[in-house]
Amino acid sequence: MDVMDAMDYAEKAEEIFVLSDSYIRIKDLIDDEASTIDDIAEVIILDPALSGTMLKLANSSLFNYPGKIDTISKAVLVLGITEVYNLVVAYFITDTFKSLKLDADFLDEFWASSVDCALILTFLGTRLKVQNAERLFILGLLHNLGELLVQQFNIDNYKRYRSSKDKYLPWVKQQKILGCTFADCSAELMKLWQLPFCLVEPVRYQDSDDFQYSTLETQLLYIAKRVMLKNTLYDHKPYTFLINEKKLQALEINEELLDEATYYCDMERLGILAVLNPGASMIY
Repeated sequence: MDVMDAMDYAEKAEEIFVLSDSYIRIKDLIDDEASTIDDIAEVIILDPALSGTMLKLANSSLFNYPGKIDTISKAVLVLGITEVYNLVVAYFITDTFKSLKLDADFLDEFWASSVDCALILTFLGTRLKVQNAERLFILGLLHNLGELLVQQFNIDNYKRYRSSKDKYLPWVKQQKILGCTFADCSAELMKLWQLPFCLVEPVRYQDSDDFQYSTLETQLLYIAKRVMLKNTLYDHKPYTFLINEKKLQALEINEELLDEATYYCDMERLGILAVLNPGASMIY
């Protein structure tokens, strides 16, 4: 039986799944304070698939922009550099993992649950008046990349995890069977890809019950992930089966708001899946 830790999975993934030159050029421009909106737009325009995806997302319900965003320059101007960077990350990472030799149904379900978490997280952030709540979408989308890594690089242990009848919660079962969690693997890969600390840290601590030192983004990801799991794996259980009621109260979140987040997710899922992963939208 192969024993691998989170870094092992991340390093194997980094060897195989390299983010494209376009991503690196865009990241360099965004990091360069001397770059202009036109400089960034010009590089994005060179990639038709990226341009199309970005415009579709910019005009989606994620942003609710009152007018139509019909050029990349306008998208950068209206959404801001940070959000454009997040959309670029979302595009290139989802595109990178489309080359995985995995069961199509598994991949479709994986991306659907990732989008669900992202939508729930964005909705909660918006309702709680978190500044630029749209940026939370990327956290939800990337929170579980580690599952893909374990499935790809240690299929025997992954099958043990999936077939286990233990009644532990998923992240506890992952730790017991795999020696690390999907969150650990996700964070290590994101770190190797040099994604911002503000993305890596919430993903790393998404399963931590200790809210004392965690950021608001981490706490909201914690909640959103559990709402998604409640709806997919534990639909007969109350929210409090997965989420301590005191944590909800501390964030001023009640069950009615969680129901609204689920409804929003159900309404918007198809539209977002159709942009990021058209195949997954066919299962709904």
